[in-house]
Amino acid sequence: MREFSPTATTSALRRRGLGLEWATLAWNVVGLAVLAVLAVRASSVALAGFGLDSLIEIGASTVVIWELRGTGEARQRRALRFIGIAFLCLAAYLLVQSLFAILTRHHAAPSVGGLAWTAVTAVVMFALAFAKRRTGLALDNPVLVSEGSVTFIDGLLAVAVLVGLSLNQLAGWWWADPAAGLVIVFYALREAVHLLRPTAE
Repeated sequence: MREFSPTATTSALRRRGLGLEWATLAWNVVGLAVLAVLAVRASSVALAGFGLDSLIEIGASTVVIWELRGTGEARQRRALRFIGIAFLCLAAYLLVQSLFAILTRHHAAPSVGGLAWTAVTAVVMFALAFAKRRTGLALDNPVLVSEGSVTFIDGLLAVAVLVGLSLNQLAGWWWADPAAGLVIVFYALREAVHLLRPTAE
């Protein structure tokens, strides 16, 4: 019977984690460009917020790739803090922009392209989030597990944006677009608090 050493298993898991992060990075780079065009055309707060989320996900993936290439407690702390700050930035942007759009009764234009992109993105992000969490737990790497939460929230945001765009396009509910941006604020703040809370040791 062939025996697998812990070192070989760890290396394989790390390579898998890197592959997942590179896939996430590539998807979000493309998504950032697509969403920038769609958000301008539709004048959509939800799509603009989703674009910012893609930008944050790019930053988070870059940090995790850096961390996986040289793990260590100090690197993990810095990486987790960065991800927590990214969550705060996302929550702050969505809160301000969504409330402003609601108060000014901003009407976003229908966006078939936005509907298609967010639907596909939701499926991709949930699949990547599941794989990252599973790999991170097996690798005992809290940074990869936490970044999996970022990806999961990216999927939730895609669903929220999809619902908002659908209600705006099919029912003419103008407020559904900015309301979609508010849905994710609670989740983003919860993750930020969890990541930035000092740990007692």
